[in-house]
Amino acid sequence: MFIVWVTVKVKPGMGEAFMQEAQKNRAGTRQEPGNLRFDILKSNTDSAPGEPELYYLLEAYQSPEDFAAHQQTPHYFAFRDNVADLMAEPRLGIRAVPVDADPM
Repeated sequence: MFIVWVTVKVKPGMGEAFMQEAQKNRAGTRQEPGNLRFDILKSNTDSAPGEPELYYLLEAYQSPEDFAAHQQTPHYFAFRDNVADLMAEPRLGIRAVPVDADPM
């Protein structure tokens, strides 16, 4: 299994637009044969007025190759391009493999 944990800081007031794009990406990704999971999470810590909203994408794939294939799909390209102006800073992706985890 291959895990990707993405942190996204969204510009104030852009959370709804970000969610719409993230949900489209999630729907397409869940149809990929190598995708095991795709969760969209939002920090439950309130951000101060004028501060970015914090979102996380938790993605699980059968292999690193499945993730690489995901990054070549039309829905991934659309998400990447459509959220570029909604982000307060570039998203941060952490890639990992489980060393001690419950099965999916």
